[in-house]
Amino acid sequence: MFWLKKGIHDGIPIALGYLSVGFTLGITARHAGLTPFQATITSLFMNASAGEFAGFTMISEKAGYVEAAIMMLIINARYLLMSCALSQKLGSGASVLHRMLMGYDVTDEIFGASIMVPGKLNPRYYYGMMLISMPGWAAGTCLGVVAGNALSEGIVSALGVGLYGMFLAVIIPPAAKERVLGVLIAISMAASYAMSILCSGISPGTRIMMLTIIIAGAAAILFPIKEEREDGA
Repeated sequence: MFWLKKGIHDGIPIALGYLSVGFTLGITARHAGLTPFQATITSLFMNASAGEFAGFTMISEKAGYVEAAIMMLIINARYLLMSCALSQKLGSGASVLHRMLMGYDVTDEIFGASIMVPGKLNPRYYYGMMLISMPGWAAGTCLGVVAGNALSEGIVSALGVGLYGMFLAVIIPPAAKERVLGVLIAISMAASYAMSILCSGISPGTRIMMLTIIIAGAAAILFPIKEEREDGA
């Protein structure tokens, strides 16, 4: 019970952050025509802000199933790496069931808190964070849709800007530390704008997938991240 309670305690700030982010996602879901129930169920099964935003956007644009599936795979690919890291953090006695349950809700914030735990990770600590953060995410999304239905179009449009503010808060700190990353972000924005004009016949989802693969692939080849040896050499 100790680890479960500690997970709930440490997950409270995460839940509060998810509540606000979920609200802005709810506004996007409302634009896509989803009901509060549909948006809430989506957030319960998919705790990924960028993934949900892309999903709701593609729903509003009536994208195909295959296109949406590929988009989700690309955007959420980083969680595969996080899952591998978490599997190494668990003790050898962790069952397959524990691993599957934890894999259901791998997020940036929960992963960051879990990976900082000294020693091996107790699955109950992870479950505690899940129990408090998942309802916060889903509730925020639901409230966003409800508020979007009740407020005027002008206010809803203004609130929708909050999600872009969240993305800026995510990319600006690392871009300030890594010049290469900052340049790649600028190139991505410029390329996205250029493609929206030059390739208007291609759906936005397909354009994003193409740019993600091309720019990320080029960056991996031209600017690989060097692995540090354990002895510090």
